[in-house]
Amino acid sequence: MFTGIITDIGEIVELEKKGDLRARINTNFATETIDVGASIACDGVCLTAIALGANWFDVQISAETISKSNFGRESRKSYGAILRVGKKVNLERSLKVGDELGGHIVSGHVDGVAEIQLIMDEGDSTRVVLEAPNNLMKFIASKGSVALNGTSLTVNEVDDTSFGVNFIPHTKSVTTWGDIEVGDAINLEIDTLARYVDRLNHHNNFG
Repeated sequence: MFTGIITDIGEIVELEKKGDLRARINTNFATETIDVGASIACDGVCLTAIALGANWFDVQISAETISKSNFGRESRKSYGAILRVGKKVNLERSLKVGDELGGHIVSGHVDGVAEIQLIMDEGDSTRVVLEAPNNLMKFIASKGSVALNGTSLTVNEVDDTSFGVNFIPHTKSVTTWGDIEVGDAINLEIDTLARYVDRLNHHNNFG
């Protein structure tokens, strides 16, 4: 369980294909406080630390995870895979009992991939409009929450196929959101509350 408050920007320094994909990620986290088996959200994807070093941790990424997230997409910047050596990733360690819930409840289970359609400066902030898969748009509401590449964000506006969010300078400086382009593929996790409300409505209509 996570909050969507990014606490480090990591960098992929090694990738190795052995059945599943194994990635080594450099981090500023105090890795001596991380246990093997701990969950770490990497660009919003909950992954398990399987090995640790002084300033890195290794994760194993299944084919299922690659297929459901932007890890399986192409990067417009590098003309290659998004999941590559040198890629910067938003990191968050799992929530502990008693931690401050500064964002919203995030599971680390990506629901789909959104695509950036528009980036526009508005004062000191940046407005970003993203197109989401049709089956997920019903879960996204104005003033509701979404997690994008692991970052908890408030939705500003919604139409039939897209939604907008706003980034203040601080958020861009402590996440990878300061280095985005139109067309980028973004991991999207809908609000857990919206999922359960939809399920309840479905049950009431057909129960």
